Parts: sequence; C-alpha cells; structure tokens
Amino acid sequence: MVPRVLWLLLGLGATGCGIAGIVLPLVPTTPFLLLAAFAFAKSSPRLHLWLTTHPRFGPLIGNWQQHRAIGPTAKRAALVVMALALGLSWLLAVPGWVLAVQAAVLVCVAAFILTRPDGPAGPQA
Repeated sequence: MVPRVLWLLLGLGATGCGIAGIVLPLVPTTPFLLLAAFAFAKSSPRLHLWLTTHPRFGPLIGNWQQHRAIGPTAKRAALVVMALALGLSWLLAVPGWVLAVQAAVLVCVAAFILTRPDGPAGPQA
C-alpha cells in the first residue's frame, strides 16, 4: 500500500510536468494531468477537485475518466505535434535508427489516439 504522502508527491510532480508541457514543446500535458488526477484522488480530495474542475484541464480529464475519450481538437493537436517532432528530428539529421524508432513509437501512439472515441456530442477539448 502506497502511503498517502507519496500519492500526493506524485500528483504534485505530475501536475508540474503537465504545466511545463503547456509551454515546452514535445512535453505532453494531458497524460501528466491524468496521472495527477489519479494520484490526487488517492491523496487529496481538495487538489483532485481543483484539477477536475479547472476550466482548462477539467474537461480533458473528465472526458477521459467518463468516456475514455479524447476530443477531436486534442487529437489534432497531438498528431500535429508528433509530426512536427518527427520532422524536426529529420531536419536535425538524427541517426537513421533513432528516426526509425521514433517513427515507430509515434505511429503506435497515433494509432492509440485515433482509436479513442471523441466523447459525447458537443464542444470538445
């Protein structure tokens, strides 16, 4: 059993990484915020409520928790960033084997993203 304080520290760290992902290219935001919501649910009802009702992050988290869905806008943004990352690697002339591994991982991630439902009808994030 993981002590509550460790869940809290994991949630705070994941929130920090998620917030960093907003401004840093190639750092994902949503997965870190989903991890933070999970950790806060086990450690801090107050922080869990703050994160899940946040005007920017709350809809993304709620859509995933309730429907295991990723909204169309988030899907497009993720795919564009992945394509840009692969293109940047190519422009920087990274070794071919690194480019191949990166492309294979990004194709798998893109397949996962594209196979998730869009969620309920209405505005999506």
